[in-house]
Amino acid sequence: MEKTVFVLLLLLVCCFSETQVTAKPETQKQSDEPDSRSQQTRVPDIHTVLREMNAMLAEQRVEIRHLQRDNEVKQVAFSASLLASGSGHTGPFNTQTTLIYKHVVTNIGNAYNPNTGFFIAPVRGAYHFQFYVHGHGHPSHGSGVVLFKNGHHIFVAYEHQATYSVNPSNGVSLLLEKGDIVFIRLLQNTRIYDSGNHHSTFSGHLLFTM
Repeated sequence: MEKTVFVLLLLLVCCFSETQVTAKPETQKQSDEPDSRSQQTRVPDIHTVLREMNAMLAEQRVEIRHLQRDNEVKQVAFSASLLASGSGHTGPFNTQTTLIYKHVVTNIGNAYNPNTGFFIAPVRGAYHFQFYVHGHGHPSHGSGVVLFKNGHHIFVAYEHQATYSVNPSNGVSLLLEKGDIVFIRLLQNTRIYDSGNHHSTFSGHLLFTM
């Protein structure tokens, strides 16, 4: 009887041990399953991050291209005098006459056209213009010009005396839209003088974009 009980107890112990041994891999397998699932959930997150990084890089490339274009447009400046060569008076005329400043010293950005005398704004922004006039005294004719923006009278430079020389000048800062036109007209019944010394000039440059 005692031998039988001992054998039965031994069999129970062996069965219990086998159950534990076989259970461990299952427990380990179960414990491994969340890790594999967590890895599976982490993988799409990495792909999402990569997609977001690619999108950000594409946006930065676009911004860099825009900045490069803005940088190129910001380089706008010109300066020109009235006569390309020789010397002499221009005017008087019985109506206002557009002046074409033909001796171009600087034309960065090519916004000034020496064939028409027009400055055409390449970009919206604040621009500054200066214009200088030289004239010889005359009993009947003064020396004067007017700056126009899109056909609108802005500022005048005018002086008249019977003898000696006159040197009126003026300047203005303007907010221009892209395509706006700025030019100079000789006032009616006036005359101006220019020579190789380049007395009568028209200049302008972009201050900043808006």
